[in-house]
Amino acid sequence: MSRLPGPSPFINYPDIGNMKLIQSRDNPFYKELVKLTTSTRSRNKAGKTLLDGTHLLSAYLNAGFQPLHVLLNAAALQDDEIAALLSRLIAVPVTQLDDRLFSELSELKTPTGILALIDLPQAEVKTARFALLLEAIQDPGNLGSMLRSAAAAGCDAVFLSPACADAWSPKVLRAAMGGHFCLAIHQQQDLKDVATNFPGKLLATTLQATQSLFDCDLTGNVAFMMGNEGAGLSDELRALATHPVTIPMPGAVESLNAAAATAICLFEALRQRLALTIKP
Repeated sequence: MSRLPGPSPFINYPDIGNMKLIQSRDNPFYKELVKLTTSTRSRNKAGKTLLDGTHLLSAYLNAGFQPLHVLLNAAALQDDEIAALLSRLIAVPVTQLDDRLFSELSELKTPTGILALIDLPQAEVKTARFALLLEAIQDPGNLGSMLRSAAAAGCDAVFLSPACADAWSPKVLRAAMGGHFCLAIHQQQDLKDVATNFPGKLLATTLQATQSLFDCDLTGNVAFMMGNEGAGLSDELRALATHPVTIPMPGAVESLNAAAATAICLFEALRQRLALTIKP
């Protein structure tokens, strides 16, 4: 590592004048960062991941967390939004990466110029009241969208089967747009055990159901079980559903994208809960 020649006049951050610069792919710290972007096993072993971009770091800070380390490219030193984020850090080291190295870590076509190294949050073990159970959701974009919807609708927990994509991969984090930091996310879960012990209604969408989602009372403890994009929910989990429901589709289609179906279910539950709270 070499030191930068001096502080940027655009950023009011205490350690900016001493900020280090990494220019070599052989740098041990940089090698570890590369592993975090490419390997679920490395993320789990280290207990860390990378947040890519200003939006994710802002959401992380808004949730009351502080990153372990922040990484910038050259353009970031002139960026007011990044300067504002740096002003919110408390004793967090900041390192500049050579632009080529930074681009190799970022999956964004146009990098915002900032990455943050964080500890993987540990979800608290507590009884869920409004939950989402996800079985073998393999597309990172779908999984991220589901987590984003769950966070927006006010779910308190999401449980992922072992066959799901890694919730803390860069693609899932990007698709969830900060939803991770308002949820208790439990990975590698035995969903049969989770469902069996859930203290409320277990809902599964199926074309064979006779009850509409919109006719089901969703105001109590509710868990939605959503299955794989192609195969759907396994027979084993479907058999545990206390309320099989169908999403009305009067149009000329037979099914919905898994993420879209999840959003419809969660926000119908939210609609009913909000209606209950405003009744005279």
